[in-house]
Amino acid sequence: MAYLRAMEPIDVLCAVILRDGKVLAAKRAPGKARGGLWEFPGGKREPGETERAGIVREIYEELGIEVAPVVRLTPNLYRYPDVHIRLIPFLVNHVRGEEQCREHDELRWCTRQELDRLRWAPADEPIVDEVLGYALWND
Repeated sequence: MAYLRAMEPIDVLCAVILRDGKVLAAKRAPGKARGGLWEFPGGKREPGETERAGIVREIYEELGIEVAPVVRLTPNLYRYPDVHIRLIPFLVNHVRGEEQCREHDELRWCTRQELDRLRWAPADEPIVDEVLGYALWND
């Protein structure tokens, strides 16, 4: 009898990007897994790369902006039908650059109320809840 090995989670970094009291949300492109749902931008950590270096690299590649990590938030393990991930969020400050929509269908700077109204990818939902509890909003 063959036994299936449990799929190890893939480390995926995501950024809760702050600018002027708002947070950046990214809508996944149609045709991609979880297309049409909102997420915090980011991507896979490279082998040997620190989490902080990875989130800076990913955000520059995806959005063309420079960010500075402030604090690591609570990671979330989530098993989608096609992949098992460990989503590792960072609260980051926007340093410079104008965001470019390179990989997503839409980007939106959100207030607390706007962030709470979006339809999020399931792995991002606990991160949204954590972020909504922070005193970083201009409202």
